Amino acid sequence: MSDEYNLAASEFRSLRKASRKMFQVISKQLDVNTAYVTKRGDHAMTVLSSFNAKEEIIPEGYSVEYSGTYCRMIISNDNEAMTTPNLIRDEITRELEVTSQLEVKGFLGVALKDLNGEVFGTLCVMDKQEKEFKKKDIDYLKSMAEVLSHLIELDETKYNMSLLNVPIIPITKGVSILTIQGIIDNYRADKIMEKVLKYGSENEIDHFVIDLSGLVILDGKFPCVLVDIVQSLQLMGIEAIITGISPEIAKHEVNNIQLLSLKTKTVANLESALEYIGFHLVEK
Repeated sequence: MSDEYNLAASEFRSLRKASRKMFQVISKQLDVNTAYVTKRGDHAMTVLSSFNAKEEIIPEGYSVEYSGTYCRMIISNDNEAMTTPNLIRDEITRELEVTSQLEVKGFLGVALKDLNGEVFGTLCVMDKQEKEFKKKDIDYLKSMAEVLSHLIELDETKYNMSLLNVPIIPITKGVSILTIQGIIDNYRADKIMEKVLKYGSENEIDHFVIDLSGLVILDGKFPCVLVDIVQSLQLMGIEAIITGISPEIAKHEVNNIQLLSLKTKTVANLESALEYIGFHLVEK
């Protein structure tokens, strides 16, 4: 399995959100109580998202050691699918500990891959009643898995971009610059907050210069996370200095009480920010 799937389960937001909406359709189409997506880890299969129509059989976060799962059988099968009308009576599955735990019968599962063909996990359905799944049912579930594979790629891309888009530049001991570029959506906001606070703590930062010259305001809304970052840094004893506020941002935020109440130093440019801290740029 590719190392790219070492992301935490919570990072696959698009996959989880879309699959939950799809599960109701899948449950109705295949007449089953439960549908779920698993992610394969180093030693276990973990349920990322699930749907239980009437009775909760598979909760989100449910994890089983890989060797004892139905998912192992799915992935190792040449058809990359596994189905049985009754897990309790099936010669192979009845021996698994998970079968006695879940007490389910009808089961169908298919491999879930990314766009490169790497196995990510599985897409499965199950029911406490016996179910005889036909080839058309297997093909249907595989087509749903193909849709989800695009969302795996989307989440991977978002994750990788979020890591690249939190540029922190160390200036000297205790002083660093955070440059904000582009649009900050909710997903990226969480990443920026997490990285800035962690960096500030681990590197014993005294001053954080926050450069907003590359910030893009979407729909006229100033990103609230920037206010939260400044307040959090202040609680940690780190002084935040804001620079690069454009005329457009200033015009939009002139009545932003939350921003104005920060009582943090605001300067015109990076040079002024460094001079405020006590540094001077000298041309050689």
